[in-house]
Amino acid sequence: MANPQTSPKSRRPREKAIRMGKQIYKAILPQVERDHHGEYVAIDVDTRQWAIATTTRAAVEDLRAQCPDAVNILCERVRYRALYSFGGSSLRRTG
Repeated sequence: MANPQTSPKSRRPREKAIRMGKQIYKAILPQVERDHHGEYVAIDVDTRQWAIATTTRAAVEDLRAQCPDAVNILCERVRYRALYSFGGSSLRRTG
């Protein structure tokens, strides 16, 4: 039988991982919103570890340095409704 501490993590159902990641993001937002507005947060949903950087790629790389086995990762842009914009309207949160 495999050791549960060394076996790879399993992928959670997408909706559950998103819901859990958003709860973690809401909890850490007060710590990051003032000094990191517009930066990207990558969150390992399973360990609740997170990393912040100026790009999503850098945030995920920093997170993977902390949690190499992370499979359930949520990325958010600090104080924005979405990671990226393709239209003409602002994605900044007003409240």
